[in-house]
Amino acid sequence: MRGRQTQDATARRRDQLTGGHVEQVGARPVAPVARVAKGRSARPGETLAAAGAGRGPRSKPKRRLPPEVLTDEEVRALLDACGRYTAVALRNRALITLMYRAGLRVSEALALQPKDVDLTNGIVRVLHGKGDRYRAVGLDPGAAAVVAAWLAERGRGQRVGGRVAARANPPLARVADPLAAAPLLCTAYGTPLTTGYVRRLMKRLGRQAGIAKRVHAHGLRHTHAAQLRSEGVDVGIISRQLGHRSLLTTIRYLDHVQPTAVVNAIRERSWRASS
Repeated sequence: MRGRQTQDATARRRDQLTGGHVEQVGARPVAPVARVAKGRSARPGETLAAAGAGRGPRSKPKRRLPPEVLTDEEVRALLDACGRYTAVALRNRALITLMYRAGLRVSEALALQPKDVDLTNGIVRVLHGKGDRYRAVGLDPGAAAVVAAWLAERGRGQRVGGRVAARANPPLARVADPLAAAPLLCTAYGTPLTTGYVRRLMKRLGRQAGIAKRVHAHGLRHTHAAQLRSEGVDVGIISRQLGHRSLLTTIRYLDHVQPTAVVNAIRERSWRASS
């Protein structure tokens, strides 16, 4: 009896150390089986497929919608839907312009500081792009004028907005210029915009502008890339403007956004229906 108890205690100890996954007596112990979902290991004699059978149906991956490139007229309609004279209107026009004419990702545009924008030379410095990589992108004079209008309004609002921010957040009252450290695109309180706000804004502006296509922030980057390609800009320049790691990435990106080669090849075919 005592020997039997000793064997049982030894077996329990072995199960604690190995997770209960050893082969039959006389065989070499094997490593514990990889754990399956929900933190449960396959039981002895149970396959991994059977162990995972109780998890329920696996959720389908999120479907990626195809890109819808906007026309220049549609982007102008978005800008008109923002308005022209209020501080919020000027700020949102600058936001859309930076994504459309500089090809910035929404996170890159929202992270910009006023010092990162050189409107005189048409340069926007992205300090922390995708992969935390730095790049400098170009901005045409027409787009620079839209951003300049917001900067002028932002400068006028710093005195009033700074006092408002100081009342909302008393520690800011000890700062000479409460909005000095605020991002380029900020609220009257000096707080940054969120991607959720931009997502809702683009949907609302799209409805107001009467655009049937899906309107979203990254679609402006798609539109920027498609326009550069249609204008015959070298793919190497497009790659640096978009901040891609390699030319192959840019080529795949452009073929996904605007499959020009396929469209042109098919359009050159001739065919006429019989009358």
